[in-house]
Order: sequence, then structure tokens, then C-alpha cells
Amino acid sequence: MSEPQRPQYNTRQPLLQYIFIMRWLSVAVLLLGTITCLPDASLALDRVREHVSAHRISALRPKRMVGGLLTASVPWQAMVYLSENILDGGFAGGALIAEQWVLTAGRNLFVGKNQSQTRGQEPLIPKVYLGISKRVHANASTEVAVEKVILHPDFQNTSEWDNDLALIKLKKPVKFSESVMPIPLPETGDNQDEKEEEKGIIAGWGWGRLFTPAPVLKFLSLPVRSCKGNYQSEVLASTPNVDDKQFCTGPSKHQENVCFGDAGGALAFLNPNTETVYAAGILSFDKACSVEEHAVYTKISAYLPWIHSVMRGDSQEFPARRASLISHMFSQQQ
Repeated sequence: MSEPQRPQYNTRQPLLQYIFIMRWLSVAVLLLGTITCLPDASLALDRVREHVSAHRISALRPKRMVGGLLTASVPWQAMVYLSENILDGGFAGGALIAEQWVLTAGRNLFVGKNQSQTRGQEPLIPKVYLGISKRVHANASTEVAVEKVILHPDFQNTSEWDNDLALIKLKKPVKFSESVMPIPLPETGDNQDEKEEEKGIIAGWGWGRLFTPAPVLKFLSLPVRSCKGNYQSEVLASTPNVDDKQFCTGPSKHQENVCFGDAGGALAFLNPNTETVYAAGILSFDKACSVEEHAVYTKISAYLPWIHSVMRGDSQEFPARRASLISHMFSQQQ
């Protein structure tokens, strides 16, 4: 019998395959090292995106619930904390507006957020943390003690979203620094919140990819959009009926938006005429995420009399007493 013929091999093919595999292993190790060394994996992803085509970026962006950029510090940002678990109230944002006062959304002070769950219930006393960017730094060293909370008297009087404001009074005035600094309330001439396409900045630890809160404070630049009247919902049933005491923003140019856990944060504007920063609104409807277009804010300028009266320590009879005293003094001059 004759010996079977041996197959002929291409000696270059294994060599080419080996080179190809080694190149991809090098790239994988480089990417893994980049992600491991960064404090937040999203930053590594953003760096990788710099080398990806514009078409690929546009395909990836909508998959991010919030997105946004990492920020080292937003000195007026407060964390208003009830629980780590959203089912037990979760945590949200707030804005330091004076040395002893934090402004937030009223819904942040309840475990259940809708009318049926808050009606007749007293708001909870939250933990408040100042001067932090990483969520793990919300600890005893950054906690500021709370004396009391004051809901707006008409909170949720007609819907889940109206008059959605609360003031948190701290037990002691905080010491201002580079990392802890109040944001001013709007003054005359500060009306960017009413101008279409004006952009404001909002920060938060709200939900991102994988439906988890951000480990590091992030911020977004969002444009003001008109949405008066019934909210044009895409998915959700419970949405605001936007009135003159509210305004809206749309998503960023990359379709990033606020999401669960961002409520209570202040939308900050820079007045181009005075070069001053001020808080125009407090985020109320934070469920835009990637399913709804508009985020809805409580317009601070519409509530300034109430805010100032609470911070002054007015009781219900003070306005009438003051008016009576002034009228009496005027009468003495006649």
C-alpha cells in the first residue's frame, strides 16, 4: 500500500493570526488599565469615545440615562438623604442658599412621593451633606445637622408636582469655603429661566447607565424649552401640568437628561450683564431620563416672598401685625 499524501500547510497563516491576536490583546489590556485607574468608569468611556467616529458617538449617547460630565465641586450642591434605597426614600439634591438654609423639592422629604402617600403625613428630617462630589464622602465628617424642615403650605394641593418646594434649616450656620458656598436667589433682571434656548447648569448624583446612581457628582448644560400646559408625555402617566410657576428644560445636544435622584438640584444661570450666578429653578420632575423630553422646575422667582418670610422666621400673624403698626404710625403723622 502506498503512504497517504500529507496535507500542505501555509506556514504564514499561523504567524499572521498570532500577530493579529497579540495586537488586540494589547488594546484590551490598555483599555482595562485605563478603566481600572480612573475613579469613574464613565470617564474612561469618554476618553475612548474621543477616538471613535461621530457616527458611533451618536449611536452610544442615547443609551446613557443621564450622562453628563464629572465635576470636582459644585459648592452650593447639597445631598438630601433619606436612604440608599430608592424604595425607602432614596437621596436627592438641594441647594445651599444661605449659611443656615438649604432649598430642595418637597417630594424629597417623603418615602412615597405622590399625593396619596404624602397627604396627611409629616415630612421626614433628612440627613444633609455639603461640600462633597463623591457619594462615598457622604459621611459623618460632611454631614450638617438639621433643625427642621418647612414644606410650602400649598405643597401638592392639586397635583403631585405643584408647589414642590421645601426649606431645610440647619442647626448651625455653616462656614463658607471653596467647597461650601451658597448660590444667590434671582433678583430683578434675572429672567433667563423664561427665555427659550437659554442654557443652565444642573448637577446631581442621579441614575445613569445600568439604573444606578452616579458615584461622582455630574453636571449637564440644558436648554430652556417651552412646555406650558399639559405635559406631553411619551411614556409616564404621572406628569406635571406646567403653569406660570414652573418652567422646563430639554435634553442636551447629546440627548442626555436628568433622571431619578436629581430632584431638588438648582438649575443655575450666569447673568451675562452682571456676571453673577443665580438659581432659577429647583428640579421637580426628574423622570425625563431617556423616556421623556422635558424636565420640569419650580420657578424660584415665583416663590421669593415665601422663601424670605420663612428665612426671616415670620409666623402667620406677623404680616398683619406689621401692616397694623405701619398704618398706626402713619396715622400719628397726620
